[in-house]
Amino acid sequence: MRTIKILVAIMLVLGMTACSNMKGRDIGTLAGAGIGAAAGSQIGGSGAANAVGALGGAVVGGVVGHQVGKSMEKD
Repeated sequence: MRTIKILVAIMLVLGMTACSNMKGRDIGTLAGAGIGAAAGSQIGGSGAANAVGALGGAVVGGVVGHQVGKSMEKD
């Protein structure tokens, strides 16, 4: 369990450094997908429905986040 936590921490640090030159639409897509996946997994229930809810939420959240980020770049 400790090894998994260390690997997740390393992946998060590497992921944050990769985000330094992202555009607004990229950040919106990632944020929307993350929020959508979290919300979808809560709505989905348990078992396979949880995974389906998280996947559907990530897709919808990513699309919405991308559009919001794109519209914010125009201003």
